[in-house]
Amino acid sequence: MSDKEPVTVPRFTGRDLPPFGRLVIQFAPPIAIIALILMVLGNPDGVASVIFDMRTYVTGGFTWLFILYSLFAVAVCGWLVFSKVGSRVRLGGPKAKPEYSNFAWYSMLFACGQGIGLIFWSVAEPIMLRDSSPVFEAMEGNVAGGGIVWAYFHWGFTAWAMYCVVAVCLAYSHHNLGKTLTFREATVDLLPRWARGGAGVVVELLAIMATILGLSTSFAFAAMQFTAGLTSFTGVTSGPTIWLFVIVGLGTAAAISAFFGISKGMRLISETNSILSVVLVVAAFIFGPTLFIISNITQTFGSYFTNFVPMSFWTDAPSTAEPLTSWQQSWNGWWTVFIWCWVIAFSPFVAGFIARISRGRTLREFVIGVTIIPSFIVMLWIGVLGSAAIYYDDKSGRGISDAVNADVASGLFAMLESIPVIGSLLLVVATVLVATYYVTSLDAGTYALADFVSAPKRAGAWFRVVLVLSIGAVATILLTLGGSGVVDTVQTGTIIGAFPFSIVIILMIVNTIRRLRSRDRATRELEKVVNDPDPNVELKINEEGDIRTVSAGEMKPGASSS
Repeated sequence: MSDKEPVTVPRFTGRDLPPFGRLVIQFAPPIAIIALILMVLGNPDGVASVIFDMRTYVTGGFTWLFILYSLFAVAVCGWLVFSKVGSRVRLGGPKAKPEYSNFAWYSMLFACGQGIGLIFWSVAEPIMLRDSSPVFEAMEGNVAGGGIVWAYFHWGFTAWAMYCVVAVCLAYSHHNLGKTLTFREATVDLLPRWARGGAGVVVELLAIMATILGLSTSFAFAAMQFTAGLTSFTGVTSGPTIWLFVIVGLGTAAAISAFFGISKGMRLISETNSILSVVLVVAAFIFGPTLFIISNITQTFGSYFTNFVPMSFWTDAPSTAEPLTSWQQSWNGWWTVFIWCWVIAFSPFVAGFIARISRGRTLREFVIGVTIIPSFIVMLWIGVLGSAAIYYDDKSGRGISDAVNADVASGLFAMLESIPVIGSLLLVVATVLVATYYVTSLDAGTYALADFVSAPKRAGAWFRVVLVLSIGAVATILLTLGGSGVVDTVQTGTIIGAFPFSIVIILMIVNTIRRLRSRDRATRELEKVVNDPDPNVELKINEEGDIRTVSAGEMKPGASSS
């Protein structure tokens, strides 16, 4: 018996970047982000105009691409659930066990995936689309309308499938094949060997930029929404000073969570999120218009399942008869394309974190856990809060609509104020949730970003703290110096970046399908050895990237790591 310490699994079988490529990944993103911020602050109107034109171009010419991409993600998830691959492949090898309980796992993936967006839009979208929306135009006089059903669609199963399919690619590459938890190593195997080095650097730069800008602008919007919550029950006036205090407070909480790690930091906050979310929704259901909510959820659930296919394929074809002069002329530009781009832009850190915490689950368990369970929670959340918003909107002579039109972030708080008896208490709960959901999102993003920047080395706790502080600094500059208009400009630019990044994701998905379909005995043996903590088992990798093990016949020489 060996007295050596067991090795850390999964064993690393990937290839590190050359020194120049690593320098590019470490220094190009901050330089590019500083340059972007200076351009936006120096000429906000000019940059906003360019981004406006780019958004119009993407919306007018590529709505079909985003629709087909979302359908492709759903199809791949379906294949993983119903095929033999889904039941036979376990993340981390056949003996791997889940690292977290189901409750902790669901809490963390939900918190990093949609917490802030769901709080923001669960009332705003049903209200904004309650009178008129495509596919549901015939539902005149139905106060449930199409708004809630479209909110189910935009924040439910399809969005989670888009996160899930990216997370599957990263998780299988990392836990089973021993690659770093990066986009480049999940993608470049599909390319010729001569192109992998440069392509890997480009892919990783896109992922890092999307993560930093996405987290920074979300941080700024979270500060504004948190302040809107404070205003609803304290009367404090929103402004740069308050925003700065909020950013410092949330950033400090996120830094502490990132320092203590997933098990001691994010897991505890995520579980607190889940408990407070249940309290908010159950209280709104019991003390709000209960009978209306039950009836409306029943009706809108039926409409969602009945119209899922038409909504999934809806491209607004007549709008393409003439070139768009403004993305605002397209309903999809406001909604489906905008939200799908949001999901794609946030996929690097959301999928990266989900992949990290999902070791020990079969692909089938993984897909069901990441799509079905969160989607049902999303639909219940929107069904209760959105239905209550419509009810109180009618009772107040469109008072909720007026609040949303004045400030989209205030919609949820305006609705909660209308709930009798405990409305004031729920305002506090919702405001706390804004803070804790963003802390977990920033925490998840920090872990993913640390992997992108430092892999194959394991980033330390202080490095994650530095990343949190850096993202907080970017958010502070954007919001306190530029205001909400600059934040909106940068976030829109980030979302436009989803267009080229969607091509990267498609290549990565195709590569993962190729890996799973070509999975043979040698690959299965490789998965076992990669996850074997026995120090007597050694891995040797030749210059071609092929792997040879030196052990008691664990695996034959020459097995490929791809």
